Parts: sequence; structure tokens; C-alpha cells
Amino acid sequence: MTTTRTAIYPLLFRPNLHTVVWGGQRLRPYKGLTPDLQPIGESWEVSAVSGSESIVSNGPLAGRTLTDVIAQAPEAILGRAVSQRYGGQMPLLAKFIDARRDLSIQVHPNDEMARRLHGKMGKSEMWYVISADPGSTLYAGFSRHITPEEYAQRVADGTITEVLARHEVKTGDVFYLPAGRIHAIGSGILLAEVQQSSDVTYRIYDYGRPGIDGKPRELHTALAAQALDYSVEQEYRTVYSDTQNRATQVVDTPYFDVRLTETNKPFHRDLMKYDSFVITMCIGGDCHLRVRSTGEQVLLREGNSTLIPAAIADYDVVPLMGSTRLLDAFIDNKDRSLAGVITRFMHLTWQ
Repeated sequence: MTTTRTAIYPLLFRPNLHTVVWGGQRLRPYKGLTPDLQPIGESWEVSAVSGSESIVSNGPLAGRTLTDVIAQAPEAILGRAVSQRYGGQMPLLAKFIDARRDLSIQVHPNDEMARRLHGKMGKSEMWYVISADPGSTLYAGFSRHITPEEYAQRVADGTITEVLARHEVKTGDVFYLPAGRIHAIGSGILLAEVQQSSDVTYRIYDYGRPGIDGKPRELHTALAAQALDYSVEQEYRTVYSDTQNRATQVVDTPYFDVRLTETNKPFHRDLMKYDSFVITMCIGGDCHLRVRSTGEQVLLREGNSTLIPAAIADYDVVPLMGSTRLLDAFIDNKDRSLAGVITRFMHLTWQ
């Protein structure tokens, strides 16, 4: 029997664009694709969600789905701790989102509810605002305490937005949206989203507009009522200090850790201790990513993303246009086990 050994390397993916009623025309040019007039609302950058999986575009694995690639070497790709914790499944989904019009008011279920009703993960997520038109706003959380009875009444009479916390946003703003938090992206905003690998959304209110097919979009107000967290926070926006030539932690949650890096010189990233894959989203400025252990190098262009396998998560970022701005998402396992030590010494190939 003949065996084939395939090198592990940073994976790039084919465009995975989603047309939606609220989408705009910024994502295609942002990703270096030919512009058109289709309302593209989402680019699923790294996805293992059934029906919209990422397909590898570079190297010997080109043409294979992310799920297939992970199945061949789950510990090398995901990390031993991540693979064990999530049964060899990719736990995160990364997107770019362009809102030309307001998104629906919505909420996502937690893990328990999502598994019980849908057999899926829950959906906690975070947003990083890439750009926003002057005066652009989004909703995140309630502005005051309300009861389930008031919620039902306000959904029925179309006044639910009156009790939501509305935030004017600018480039660099970050919001963490745990499952249960009511939210909506407003028009004029381009952002990066990192979330649990789930497509379960409960639409609460959609302004009475039709979908792409001309029919009213389905609402899920009863399910949303079960999922909602009615608590009120003093501050919904995440406060962080953005320092050049340093990886800044912007979100640290039970589901993912997200770091922001802007660098104008070669920058070393050694994330092996986390025993996790790394999703790197290029927010601005092309760069090279050069793996230290193998010498493998990929060109990561603005508006595109890569999945760096756990076994090679020690690499250099080399800006190509003065500076580059990256968003890294991974699972922090360093306090969970010693598996990261094992991953460091894993073979860089599989049969």
C-alpha cells in the first residue's frame, strides 16, 4: 500500500460569499474580487458549518473542505486539547460582514438550548468594527430592565428598539455578544465577526421588510423569548488599549480568545502554548506569514483570512505595505492541560 505524506501549512480558502437583503457592495473589493451589484452581506472566512464549508485554495490540499482536512489530522490542525474538547470538530466560525441596511434584531441560544433544540453549538460572538460611516450605530443589550411580558408587547407593536442600548461606532470598536444578548448591526458598518461554529439565529424583529425572494423573513419570537438574557450592563463596548507592534488581547471568553496586532515591522507570533489552531483575519495591509519550523510562507492579503494549524503556530508576520493589521482568534488551552507541550513536538506531516 502506498501512503502519501502531506505537509501541514497555513490554509487559505476560496471566497465564500452570502447574498442577503441587507448586504452591500464592499466585501468583494475589500477581498480583492471584482465588484458587482449583488447585496453581499457576509464572507464566511473560515467555516466548517455544514452547507457553507470553507474550501482550501492553496497548496496540496486545494479543493478539499476544511472538515475533510481536519478529519485527516484533527490534533495537528486543531490542537490536541481542542480536538478532545470538541470531538475533532472546528469550534469557531469567522466572518466579514457588510451592512448596507440594518440587520434584524436578533438573539442566539446558549450551548444547552442549542443542543437540546437543534443538536448544535450555541452562539456567542464578538465584533470588531473595521469601518463605519459617520453616525453609524448598532444595538447591543437592553438599555433598561424589562420583563418578558413587556418584551412580548414591544415585539408585537414594533417598539422593541426603544428599550435597546444603541451605540454609535467607529473603527476599532469591539463588542462581545454572549449567547442571550439581544443585538443588531446597523447600516453603514463593515466588521469582522468571530463566533462559535453555529448558524442558529432567532430573528425577533425585521422592520416588516421582505427577503431576497420578496417574502417576509421568518421571525422566531417565541424561541428568542426563551434565549434572551434580560440583564442590563453599564458598558457593552469592550475597552482595550491598542498598541502598535504588540498583540493586544481584545476578547477573552470561555469560547475564544481574540488578539489584535498592528505592526510596521516583522513580528514574531509564537502561540504554541495555547495548543490551538489560529484563525488570522487580515483587517488591513497585505503581509507574509512565515512558519518558523518549516519555512512555509503564505501571502495574506487585506480582506482575507488563513487557518494556521496548531502544530505550526509559531510564525513571523512580515508587513508588505508599510504596516498590517491582523485579528487572531484561537482557543486558550494553556491552563487546561499540558497538551500544548505535546503539540509542540508533533510531527508536521500525516499519512
